[in-house]
Amino acid sequence: MDTRAHTPVTTALRLCLHALLVGLLVLAALRATGDGIPHATAVVVLAGVMAALYAAGALAPVVQPHTRAAALWLTALGAVWLALLALSPDALWVAFPLYFLQLHLLPVRWGLPAVAVTAAAAIASFLLHGQEVTPGTFIGPLLGAAVAVATVLGYDALFRESERRRELIDELVSTRAELADAERTAGTLAERERLAREIHDTLAQGLSSIQLLLRAAERSLPEDAPATAHVRRAREAAQDNLAEARRFVRALTPPDLQQGSLAAALSRLSSRTSAPDLTVQFAVSGTPVELPTPYEVALLRTAQSALANTVQHSGARRAEITLSFMETSVSLDVVDDGRGFRADTDAAGGAEPASSTGGGFGLPAMRARAASLGGTLNVESGPGQGTAVAVTLPLPAATGHGPQDAEKANGPAGAGDPEGRAA
Repeated sequence: MDTRAHTPVTTALRLCLHALLVGLLVLAALRATGDGIPHATAVVVLAGVMAALYAAGALAPVVQPHTRAAALWLTALGAVWLALLALSPDALWVAFPLYFLQLHLLPVRWGLPAVAVTAAAAIASFLLHGQEVTPGTFIGPLLGAAVAVATVLGYDALFRESERRRELIDELVSTRAELADAERTAGTLAERERLAREIHDTLAQGLSSIQLLLRAAERSLPEDAPATAHVRRAREAAQDNLAEARRFVRALTPPDLQQGSLAAALSRLSSRTSAPDLTVQFAVSGTPVELPTPYEVALLRTAQSALANTVQHSGARRAEITLSFMETSVSLDVVDDGRGFRADTDAAGGAEPASSTGGGFGLPAMRARAASLGGTLNVESGPGQGTAVAVTLPLPAATGHGPQDAEKANGPAGAGDPEGRAA
């Protein structure tokens, strides 16, 4: 009679309703035979018919709340009850379980009028059978109807609230599972990006420096020198490993640095950057402030990548690194006087000239670091005009984010070489 899931409590209530209705019908039949009323046989037959009809509807799967089958079943049940009520005054007590059936199976706009009609029929049975009319004659059926209305409507309200909570719990469980999957995916992507940047900024740049130094050593040695072949093989091995490292970078993609002085690390980086006829200078502008580790990571790795591009591609004789502290932001500028390139290729992600070993990852990595901290990366260059790389990051005090927020945005920090290695 109801497709809703039944708890032990609701199942017990349904069984009580069945037992109440059948018990009242049995009582009416027994009273009719015991008192010897004129229509005792008809009362027993009608009570049996009503019990059978009720059992058929209770077991029928088509009788569901707010359906035509339920309305037809209640109509037939009510008609038999009215016939029984006309023969026996004891049948009026069957009105009480009928209240619950009508309110449960009919929409409210039809259930309430049906309950009112049933209560009126129960009251009229007193007058029909010539029984004494007392205040209880009216109060009894009306009070029973009021109790039934309050009980059924209250149960429906509780059931709807329970269903909403169940749906909310299901949604929360589903959302938690989706969030866990998203966190795992984000963690995997972040780790892949971190590994790729680490490989690019450390191993790849170190191998590139080794390759350049070996090439310079090879050129300085006589062709027939015993060490020339070994130097050539070492350079080729470094070149092959550099290509392999860059292949790893393409498949992956931030660095972990120990906290320390960013200015000192940049100064050591500029002094250790080696290339023929290249001079690198470092300067600090403004009043230095303490930066969160992810900020220092991003700025130091940007300087490493920019200098690596200068050494590998520009042929520059002079490069300058400037770290500027302003009221609301910090910026890093790496400028060289090399051959430059077409700056409009930067929009397509090609501002870093591709080398034979598969370059082209440096600028996207720098841009990703700046974006992860709410900053920007600008590249200005032109053929024969040198190149200027500038990254600007908003200071935590200006953005309302503290170091913890910055670390969330750029990943954990702590491990790694504070100076790094650049070509």
